[in-house]
Amino acid sequence: MIALELKNIKKSFGETNILNGIDLKIEKGEFVVLVGPSGCGKSTLLRIISGLEKSSSGEIYINDKDQTKVEPQNRDIAMVFQSYALYPHMSVFENMAFSLKIQKLSEVEIKKRVEEVAELLKITTLLSRKPKELSGGQRQRVSLGRALVRRAPIILFDEPLSNLDAHLRNQMRIEIKKIHQHFKSTIVYVTHDQTEAMTMGDRIVVLNKGKIEQVDSPKTIYEKPKNTFVANFIGTPEINLLHGKIENGIFKSQCSSLDIKHTKFLTLTGEFSVGIRPEGFGLSKSPTSDDYKGTVIFLENLGPQTLVHAQVGENILRFYTENQELPKFQENIFFTIDQTKIMLFDKLGNLIE
Repeated sequence: MIALELKNIKKSFGETNILNGIDLKIEKGEFVVLVGPSGCGKSTLLRIISGLEKSSSGEIYINDKDQTKVEPQNRDIAMVFQSYALYPHMSVFENMAFSLKIQKLSEVEIKKRVEEVAELLKITTLLSRKPKELSGGQRQRVSLGRALVRRAPIILFDEPLSNLDAHLRNQMRIEIKKIHQHFKSTIVYVTHDQTEAMTMGDRIVVLNKGKIEQVDSPKTIYEKPKNTFVANFIGTPEINLLHGKIENGIFKSQCSSLDIKHTKFLTLTGEFSVGIRPEGFGLSKSPTSDDYKGTVIFLENLGPQTLVHAQVGENILRFYTENQELPKFQENIFFTIDQTKIMLFDKLGNLIE
């Protein structure tokens, strides 16, 4: 069942186009993440879904009902903001209960809902405190709890973890996924954090300049990006992207001495780009004439692995190696390329499958 459908949503501020015709269907109970660079329109789109912002044109359907002109308070949508937006003069209990009182629920029902969610979020002992007495992580849990007590079928998250430190972000990612599994709500989640997008979403929507570039599972987005924009944007560290020409079944990079052979290249000729994720390379213990050569210019220790930055011609390539095989700074190295990890893009930047 479709919980949320957007049809040709457009938004302009004066002559500036923010959204250029967004079409999207989200299934009931699905966790969908919106990602993209700053200014791509992801937060604007979220606000339009909530009703806090009006679209210039287009339609919004919630559970097959046209909600385009319905006021925010009547859309049965809950929202968790980047800023916690808690009432400073109210206790945690009062903050969480506020929307329920507006709905005129009984005190017994309000108490039941608040205590149920507080226990789930492990903030039961904080219910009598004011927001100023809470840490950032605790405030975000209260903000989340305030949305959950409404039991809205759709919950919108606008970069809710960006104000937290790395450790708390990791904790809250897990908590939000647990909550999603518990309540089975439909979630639309905006973030600029790729780890959040890749680990939390059932599907990822990649936005760029007000349009959708790709909608797919995290695995598909990572392994089969539709174009070079998605390939570059998704993945940390970023993909190695080489530009050049294919001649006689060999890709010749413009900026390095890399001549790459692949069966896919045999029937092609002209300008192309080759994309290879960092895991697509491997250091050679016993170099052969078929291996590639580079010079180590930087090493990033990532714990169990090290990210090697190697100068190859004018290109800098990034790839992983195990710590027991660690090369040295400015050392010449030899490496191989996993043929199954090579992505090919045409001169317009579109993936060739």
